[in-house]
Amino acid sequence: MVPQEAHIDEPRATLSMHPKKFALWLFIVSIIMLFAALTSAYIVKQADGNWLTFQLPRTFILSTIIIALSSGTMHLVYLAAKKDELKRVNIMLAATVVLGLMFLASQYWSWRELVANNVYFVSNYVSGSFIYIFTGLHGLHIVSGIIFLLITLGSALRLKVHAKNLALIEMCMTYWHFLGGLWLYLYLFLMFNS
Repeated sequence: MVPQEAHIDEPRATLSMHPKKFALWLFIVSIIMLFAALTSAYIVKQADGNWLTFQLPRTFILSTIIIALSSGTMHLVYLAAKKDELKRVNIMLAATVVLGLMFLASQYWSWRELVANNVYFVSNYVSGSFIYIFTGLHGLHIVSGIIFLLITLGSALRLKVHAKNLALIEMCMTYWHFLGGLWLYLYLFLMFNS
């Protein structure tokens, strides 16, 4: 009599994600929900009437170019880290920080342009208030992204970021690309709904 082999089920592979990456995605989803609610409120208030129409600041175009360039430099950070080109990682991270600061400066100039065109945060027309809220909240998230970039740069300078340890770079890149995509969404939304 031949003994029957015991059939042992092998455990199924589970889907897993780095806990910090999961937390980042939860944060991104909460930001999406916030801006979805704000853009919905914009559409509802616009339908109510008493809506001031005005030209969007020309510097929004500059802001869009800057944020697109910064996404490019952030992607170069990731590619350099995968190849262990650590000097290039540091240079591209620093360039992304500079571009992030330039984006904030362009947003400040956009606000100055709005004021020069008599569009204020507090006025009888809520349309101007929405522009300040959208750009201000996005700018606040850009500040958090710059802090994240600086933390990542500090880790890279201490040689803690390399081809075998990409989690921090991947998280930073994901967040930065998200912020760029969010700006593009806001800009196009305002362009088509103002």
